[in-house]
Amino acid sequence: MLNMLLPLGDDNSDRVRKPIVNIVLIAVNLIVFFFFQRMGQNLKFTYSLSVVPGEILNRDDLFSLITSMFLHGGLAHIAGNMLFLFIFGDNIEDRIGHLGYLIFYLLCGIAGSLGHVFFSSAMKANLMIPSLGASGAISGVLGGYILLFPRRRVRVLIFRIITQVPAYVALGIWFIFQLINGIGLLGGVSEGGGVAYAAHIGGFVFGLLVIKLFAAGNYGKNI
Repeated sequence: MLNMLLPLGDDNSDRVRKPIVNIVLIAVNLIVFFFFQRMGQNLKFTYSLSVVPGEILNRDDLFSLITSMFLHGGLAHIAGNMLFLFIFGDNIEDRIGHLGYLIFYLLCGIAGSLGHVFFSSAMKANLMIPSLGASGAISGVLGGYILLFPRRRVRVLIFRIITQVPAYVALGIWFIFQLINGIGLLGGVSEGGGVAYAAHIGGFVFGLLVIKLFAAGNYGKNI
């Protein structure tokens, strides 16, 4: 997907809050990857905190639903995730407040992981293959973004051309890509540890469903 459409930035002219939580989330992901995972070389640490669908279905190690969203499988994985989070997360935080954004982000991550777990079970995949990454949480951020800011201009690199498109175009193409690949991989679970597209889809849909609840009223608005 990054070869096809790469987001480079969006319009932040109306932002009033500093994206403190978003910056902290990016920093934590980078610290975990470089210092604790040792760029993926510390396999014992990585596997111990990853989501294993079979364990979740047996109600074991449920805390991994949270810890796994701060792990990544490689440089390309974390670079892509942090780029999307940096571009789109600050706008969501600005709209729903710091505390609201943190809760929203974590819930989307959990929802994404659960989507992966249950779809893996439904597709009779190997339930002992671990899953990791912030993709579910970030997908939820993208779902919230496309609903709150559908026409906001997003600067993208597409087919080697830099241009601007509405958010619903950029993120709509992204979601279609996830859906097609998720169907093609029967939930995105491969024996080689491929991308968990079901987590992307689950996080995105969850973000769509709940973002208006966070944006409405004053929940987390002033914090």
